Amino acid sequence: MAKIKVRPLETITLTINGNKIICPKGTSVFDAAGDNGIKIPNLCHHHSLKPFGACRMCLVEDQETGRLMASCVTPAMQDMNLVTDSPPIVKHRRNIVRLMMAEHPESCIVCNKGNRCKLRQIAAQLGIGESGLYPMPNYKTLEQANPFIIRDLSKCILCGKCIRADHELVATGAIDYNMRGFKSRPSVVHDLALENSNCTFCGTCISICPTGALSPKLEYVGTPEKESVSICGFCGVGCNLKIGAAGEQVVEVNPAHNKKSVNDATLCVRGHFAHDFLNSPARLTQPMIMKEDQLEPASFDEAIETVSSRLLEILGKNGPQSIAFLGSSKCTNEENYLFQKIARVIFKTNNVDNGGYISGRHILSMIESRTDKEGRFNFFAGSLAGLEKADVVFVVGADPGNYAPVVNYYLKRGAKKGTPLIVAGSRQTDLMDHSSVGLHPAAGNSNDYNADLFYIGLINSLSAMLLEKEAYDKSFIGRFTKGFSNFKKSLSEIDIKQIVRGTGLDFEVLQKAVEMLKGEKIAFVIGHEILLHRYAGQIMEALLNLALMTGSIGYEGAGFHVLGIENNLVGSWDMGTVPDLLPGRRLLENDSDLKEWELEWEVELLSEPGLNLFQMIQAAEDGRLKALYIMGENPIRSLPQSERVLKALGNLDFIIVQDILESETSKIADVVLPGAAFTEKGGSFTNMEGIIQTFSPVVPPPGEARPDFEILGLLADRLGHPEFKGSPGKIREEIGQVIPTFLKNSGGRQSVWIKETNRKKENHVDIKEDPIKFSPVVFVEDKDKDNGFHDEFPITAFLGSLHFHLGSGTRTSQSASISKLDIKGEVEISPDDIEKLNLKDGDRVKIVSRYGIVERNICANRELLPGMVFLSLAINGNDAKDLIGLTELFTSGSESWNSCKIRIEKVI
Repeated sequence: MAKIKVRPLETITLTINGNKIICPKGTSVFDAAGDNGIKIPNLCHHHSLKPFGACRMCLVEDQETGRLMASCVTPAMQDMNLVTDSPPIVKHRRNIVRLMMAEHPESCIVCNKGNRCKLRQIAAQLGIGESGLYPMPNYKTLEQANPFIIRDLSKCILCGKCIRADHELVATGAIDYNMRGFKSRPSVVHDLALENSNCTFCGTCISICPTGALSPKLEYVGTPEKESVSICGFCGVGCNLKIGAAGEQVVEVNPAHNKKSVNDATLCVRGHFAHDFLNSPARLTQPMIMKEDQLEPASFDEAIETVSSRLLEILGKNGPQSIAFLGSSKCTNEENYLFQKIARVIFKTNNVDNGGYISGRHILSMIESRTDKEGRFNFFAGSLAGLEKADVVFVVGADPGNYAPVVNYYLKRGAKKGTPLIVAGSRQTDLMDHSSVGLHPAAGNSNDYNADLFYIGLINSLSAMLLEKEAYDKSFIGRFTKGFSNFKKSLSEIDIKQIVRGTGLDFEVLQKAVEMLKGEKIAFVIGHEILLHRYAGQIMEALLNLALMTGSIGYEGAGFHVLGIENNLVGSWDMGTVPDLLPGRRLLENDSDLKEWELEWEVELLSEPGLNLFQMIQAAEDGRLKALYIMGENPIRSLPQSERVLKALGNLDFIIVQDILESETSKIADVVLPGAAFTEKGGSFTNMEGIIQTFSPVVPPPGEARPDFEILGLLADRLGHPEFKGSPGKIREEIGQVIPTFLKNSGGRQSVWIKETNRKKENHVDIKEDPIKFSPVVFVEDKDKDNGFHDEFPITAFLGSLHFHLGSGTRTSQSASISKLDIKGEVEISPDDIEKLNLKDGDRVKIVSRYGIVERNICANRELLPGMVFLSLAINGNDAKDLIGLTELFTSGSESWNSCKIRIEKVI
């Protein structure tokens, strides 16, 4: 492999305001000044946007020539001698501001931007109170039909930041300049309203607008009393937020604009607008105890005493296996650590799990199991920024536009820069418009499509076709793997044409994808369709084989990105809130790992794995489980077959629900403990990159609610373990006793167990011992092919999220902003099927599966093929989940949790 020569960084020297400055060649004058503490006024500049030079506020003067230049678009040159505030510059700035003010409405006193308006700030710095010019009012219609954004373009200064953010950062292209001269303004195509465009309401334009031309549509009007930086509580991207508070309530959320963060200036509609669920009337504000079939208010002391005495009673009567603990992939690392510690140390049980069971944790575990323990090879790709500079990106079964929009921005930006993007999925997403190749069931083959076989057939075909072309990394395979000869032999036996027929794929498109993968290191993006697929394990083995075959492991910009649906999916896994692992992903069944934590906790631990989430429900059904402690989860709403789950939980002798919102599950609890949301407590989350990010409280919890770590500390104290009590910092120090690097890495660096082993292409190290083994090629068969099942249920239904909601919708359904959309959740169906079933757009239908029935209206979707429909999750109480069977994931009898076979019946 050829060596890549790294040239030394070339620097230049210049003078700004009498200060000698050294900067890299190619740096703009604006950045050179800013990096050295010299502030230059600006209105159109943002560090994440390309320099534009529209506002001319950032003028500097060349002392030698007297020339005035826009510093943002002027490269720093050797021996320049510049000033930033000479009389000519100040005069120009004042004139520019005066002209803007002459056109600007005199509404500062009621403008939501308030003192944060950059035009107002610069005017104050320049001592301008009135323009002194003839007013030039530029009347434009106030637009506020949608529930998120108010557009008052009479305040627009044509800086172009909203347009550039839309095109450069979000890569949507919803808005652009319209008209010319005095009438010029940002607008959507045909001057439609935002709600009638392809705008996703991510709110990036609002947070980046320097004036009040764009503002959020909030109940609270005015500038927040204080702003604090925190971490988003929705998906696993881990966006940095700037949260505005007034009194004791969160009133505004924006991106933090931290250039080192994963999101910088961007957010999604949930992160920007759905956090108003924090102020929902459904917030739990006081402990409650079930008395005579009615939840009654109680004191914390009474509630904790009830929990303690009842759990000890059940433990003494039925033993440790009769109690289970369901933690949360939404609670902090520290709270999950303490939760599982109480289960294992005090109650001697490994019956511990969290909502990550239904959010992709098994896929993370599978990838982790293939990573060598010395950290020499890491299958995880790490930083999302690598997606913009990868050799090729392969998106498999993922819809990041709806599940993790910030990831979608990375993918679209990379595609715009020329990164080949291959998108594979059962249905088309918005990424299709940006992809180089789309691997979807072809229209002509859709009748032969089988959702269960699609992904395995697709990946095996790609591997087999690469093998035919000898387009695999022979050096990598020879040095770092074993079992390739058997893998190669089984691949050669694949009948690609038969697979093409069974999967509905287009052979020519497959060939095009193979040409793009040849000789390249692949960045894989794995999503919802894979995470909850009945054959997820087999699909991942096929993908891992493809990664090994192409040498796409251990290289910068290559490896696996798994789209975590929950914000702390990785952290709850790391902290051992799972049935088979201790904190730090230490194996229960490994004696040395077990001993480490036994010494730390001064207790003897069980080595046998406990019950997972599905097994807890199963154990409740058959009477083996007597008590369940639920922290931050709503299984009745989130699991399939809600009636079955409700009945199973009804069999329990005792249920504790510790949460922030009243939910379907809290209503049946024997004790309800009100927790604090992430804005109301401190702690840390670990995002999908493996970055541990700490945060502090912004506002106090409502009513008598308390942080979960505090509630758990009170319980532990009542159970005779006062040493469990402590702050998040103290808990992190305890974790650090066994895993020192966790403490060191807290606060914004990479988690120790998502190892930083990605190497530059020329730096791969030869590893002869413990090579990574290829898995056998997997073939699966249609289990229902010959039993008449397909005749009874001939249509495949796919279940997925809309970008306004996440997961089961427990939180987003309590958002006032999201609720104003009045999303009906129509069943999306192809026009061909509408005609075939003698239906018309808008008809009411029953969607019938072997497990349940859902009633909804239908709407035509021309991008869906005949025989396929799409149902949105989260709405209508997440009723779509009732079409799915509650089976254990990744076992021989499992079924997909995101697709099923159905029939459609018209409601008369």
